[in-house]
Amino acid sequence: MASAPTDPPAAPADTGAAALPVVAPPPPVVSPAPEPVRLDFLAAGLSYLIPGLGQVYQGRLGKGLLFFGGLYVLFFYGMAMGQWKNVWLPDVTNAPPLVLAGMQLKGTASAVWYRPQFAAQFWIGAAAWPAVVQYAAYDPEKKEGPLFGTFQRAPTEDELNDLQRNGNKRWDLGWVYTVIAGVLNLLVIYDALAGPMFRDPPGKDEEVKG
Repeated sequence: MASAPTDPPAAPADTGAAALPVVAPPPPVVSPAPEPVRLDFLAAGLSYLIPGLGQVYQGRLGKGLLFFGGLYVLFFYGMAMGQWKNVWLPDVTNAPPLVLAGMQLKGTASAVWYRPQFAAQFWIGAAAWPAVVQYAAYDPEKKEGPLFGTFQRAPTEDELNDLQRNGNKRWDLGWVYTVIAGVLNLLVIYDALAGPMFRDPPGKDEEVKG
């Protein structure tokens, strides 16, 4: 007995929707490399000359004025506490020879060794330069210097004894303030050298102009 014919397989139903093309992912966006930090030596020099002047030169007016006012108030208040006799370099003409690591220190190096506070006070900038002028033009036969009188001139031994014996602790505390001001200005100089922390990305100026 012959088998009944089977129906052919049914064709798949047409859904009426075409196959969507495969879209490739967009290429990754490559951000431009950051510009290397440029050291601003001019601004650093200006901030050494006058605290905060380098920041003002860079356009950071508020920070510059803050550094200027804060450090100068600290420095000159310390000088006032010390009766204006705590920023100076001593005359070492008749001082005993000073030998360090087999080398004899002479001149300014010897003076700074005998007055190490000035190594920090020096970094306040132009406010400490009268002491350098007084040291260079010091004449023990005269009571005043040629340009600044007695300002930042090395006191005599009698004056030092009087300050230490008859004065109070404000004289010692005063030079501490001047030293702190000089050390803090080192940080101000570095801030001016490195520039602002946040900089505009490359090409931003061109985008604004366009």
